[in-house]
Amino acid sequence: MKLMMNGLRNSIGRKLALGTGTAVLAALMAVSAPASANKKADTLRMAYDQAPENVDPYFNNVRIGVILGANVWDTLLFRDPVSGEYKGQLAKAFRQIDDRTIEFDLREGVKFHNGEEFDADSVVYTLTFVSDPKNNATTQANVAWIDRVEKLDKYKVRIISKQPFPAAKEYLSTTAVMHPPKYYKEVGPAGMNAKPVGSGPYKFVEHIPGKSITLERNPDYFKDSPKAQPKIGKVVIRIIPDRQTQLAEIMSGGQDLIMSVANDQAEKLKSVPSVSVISAPTMRMVFLQMNVLEGGPAPELKDIRVRRAIAHAIDRDSIVKNIVGPGGEVLNAICSPSQTGCTQDGATVYAYDPALSRKLLAEAGFPNGFALDIVAYRERNQTEAIISYLQAVGIKAKLTTMQYAAMREMVRANKSSLSHQTWASNLVNDASASTPVYFGFSADDITRDPAVRDALKIGDTTMDPTARKAAYQKALARITEQAWAIPLWLLPVNYVTSKELVFKPYPDELPRFWDMSWK
Repeated sequence: MKLMMNGLRNSIGRKLALGTGTAVLAALMAVSAPASANKKADTLRMAYDQAPENVDPYFNNVRIGVILGANVWDTLLFRDPVSGEYKGQLAKAFRQIDDRTIEFDLREGVKFHNGEEFDADSVVYTLTFVSDPKNNATTQANVAWIDRVEKLDKYKVRIISKQPFPAAKEYLSTTAVMHPPKYYKEVGPAGMNAKPVGSGPYKFVEHIPGKSITLERNPDYFKDSPKAQPKIGKVVIRIIPDRQTQLAEIMSGGQDLIMSVANDQAEKLKSVPSVSVISAPTMRMVFLQMNVLEGGPAPELKDIRVRRAIAHAIDRDSIVKNIVGPGGEVLNAICSPSQTGCTQDGATVYAYDPALSRKLLAEAGFPNGFALDIVAYRERNQTEAIISYLQAVGIKAKLTTMQYAAMREMVRANKSSLSHQTWASNLVNDASASTPVYFGFSADDITRDPAVRDALKIGDTTMDPTARKAAYQKALARITEQAWAIPLWLLPVNYVTSKELVFKPYPDELPRFWDMSWK
């Protein structure tokens, strides 16, 4: 029976890849397993296409790692995803002492999954370690603003920023998870990846790198947490890079939750009775990053006329309408519109104009176009649409797809030309978590414009909201005027779930296992 089901899944995957419409749906419905199979086992099965390079949240920035971070670990604060209100999580109370200092009263009696007690030492050790550049945290930018952490007593700490940092509470409620200090000091990030330990509503049972992750409900999760007590007993996450295989799996009852399903496939699946298709907007911005560094593989990109020609070559409205789908939104600035400080006012807008694109290329000395590489890690259909538009004006782009971590390292090593990037800011709804990542002289910045960097730094460290917005506007306007990168669109997400699963999406693109239950 297992072999037969595997064969049917493979057959469905091939048909889905061919897009055979009605025939595919008929095949899917024919092999759909009873939707209650995983419900009876009280096991939520989820598939994802990217493997985390390290499940320690500070040493990963792939979305599945962000999901694990929120479900397995806790932060000092909690931002309500509906109201935006900051509440205490591992902290029971907090107060702003001055522009650089926040004081926290910590909860007592909270235990990590290994039995270690949470207290001030947890906060001091975790944040001191990860904010030290020598420890090379992948998401070091999320804690680089921290100057020091002071222990006042066993359950009271102060966090002092290097400069005024208006987004501090946002980071402390999303990305700055707490580790058990004795264990973390002993095993480090590598050990945390091998045997992860948090304090959250779910705990790790097994981690097979690149293959699967198994979580189990934490029966001792503290009752005063703003996160709900977990209801589902076990969560199994399988890394399945092929999206067609994911679809076949959920239709045959092998999975209960997949996300980022292509819009055309999501539309077809709405008529399948055993699953639910849930579409939602997100804060994930999509942009085309261009490498203008010395020694880069495409020196043509150093010419502003070439960069502007690329911008004019792409029909963003058409791609959003026909490929990205409902919930998609054309962007004119490199930030997510919901983020504090983000503005599209003053941005240079490049209308679709292939004739102007060819004219600019000719003026730059490329009347017949040129060839270059483009790298991407997801949304291949969107990348292929971009390539088609570039081809129409004479730019021949060769596509290479890879896992996100590999693509990121390629960009950082000055080996990329064009990269099709998506960025959801690690849950942080503040412009300091988006634009500066790629234009603030970090490892991911392949533009290195001092004027942009300086304006962003003012936006990051100014407490006055009006002055912040003005600084970010200056930076964002210069990025588009120089065409250092091309803002494309805001990416919606399509989830496909078992009919038996109670699931609610949020714009931060975070599946909250603790909020899920069986019907």
